[in-house]
Amino acid sequence: MILPIKAIIFDLDGVIVSTDEYHYLAWKKMASEEGIPFDRKINEKLRGISRMQSLEIILKNASHNYSYGEKSVLADRKNKYYKELIQNITSKDILPGALNFINEAKSVELCTAVASSSKNAIAILQRIGLENFFDTVVSGRDIRKSKPDPEVFLTAAKRLGIIPEKCLVVEDSYAGIEAAKSGNMKTLAVGYASGSSQADLRTKDLASLPLNEMIKKLSVL
Repeated sequence: MILPIKAIIFDLDGVIVSTDEYHYLAWKKMASEEGIPFDRKINEKLRGISRMQSLEIILKNASHNYSYGEKSVLADRKNKYYKELIQNITSKDILPGALNFINEAKSVELCTAVASSSKNAIAILQRIGLENFFDTVVSGRDIRKSKPDPEVFLTAAKRLGIIPEKCLVVEDSYAGIEAAKSGNMKTLAVGYASGSSQADLRTKDLASLPLNEMIKKLSVL
């Protein structure tokens, strides 16, 4: 069978493992210390974007303006809280169907990559035992532009040696879907992003869409 794609590029948070709650708790603690209103509705706006972009959204509700230096301190403080929280992550936190989906992709000789805006991507993969599971890992440390810019996905494709048109990106954020589409890649939206009209395919989670079924759907696009 001729496959319609040659590589699958996975976002990390919300696709392979859920760290949303840890991000929320870390931002909540930092915001509370600063007296800045922050709730889960605001937190939803932070999906798929960088730490500094997230901070800018949170600071829209601050009572005064922060200097660049002060913003850097706040971002570092949030990251400190987050890194403390993710020490609790284990392989039990891998999302339903994710590991099986990845294994199926590898079994049909598709290249696999993780492409995440998070600078903690490697640390998270180590915590869940998947640090050596992918052909390449691109994290926030490897890019200058965050989603919806396609840099993180294009970097992964380049490292894999696969043209963007032959890559499928699996994402749970609207910003990630937008990034992948602007990079001329196919997209599979999962979870929160499954409402995206831009995505080529959509599913609740990877347990709900077997790889062979996904390939059939891609073949007729």
